[in-house]
Amino acid sequence: MQRVGVFCGSSPGKRDVYGDAARALGQALAGRGLGLVYGGGRVGLMGTVADAVLAAGGEVIGVIPTALSAKEIAHPGLTQQHIVPTMHERKALMADLADAFIALPGGYGTLDEFCEILTWAQLGLHRKPCGLLNTDGYFTPFLQFINHAVAEGFVWPIHRDIVLVGDEPGALLDRLDGYVMPQVAKWVKRDEI
Repeated sequence: MQRVGVFCGSSPGKRDVYGDAARALGQALAGRGLGLVYGGGRVGLMGTVADAVLAAGGEVIGVIPTALSAKEIAHPGLTQQHIVPTMHERKALMADLADAFIALPGGYGTLDEFCEILTWAQLGLHRKPCGLLNTDGYFTPFLQFINHAVAEGFVWPIHRDIVLVGDEPGALLDRLDGYVMPQVAKWVKRDEI
């Protein structure tokens, strides 16, 4: 694992705990010599995690669509900044550049990016670990939804288990680093699980 893709809010959220977690993750990444791949913005949790990595001397690669470079205020001080035409290209390039993925608190965009990367893992398009930094229980309702989807037969238990969860950046990075993605096809029969 050399670079971690981080999906997170372009807003800071209402509580300081979210910014604290983004800073802690940035410091943990740089402290381990891991580069950050993220959405390229200077605002919200995106800017906080990027600034933390940069302040600690780490590598930060941003990927931002042209249409969002003004709204998310493209970060001017990154190691590399890729400006791409579309959100689809943003997600694809982030997926190519990162060896693992973490979602910090965020909204629709964060969930979209994290769920797409999970879907690609489920389909066998990549074998990179995916984790949630469950800051102050932020993702607990989402994890409950995944369990509900398993109970209702829409997600297989083995695919639920590809979502790694941690409350603290160092422990989550340890889990990601040692994780081996199961080789299970999406299209399996119920009696094969």
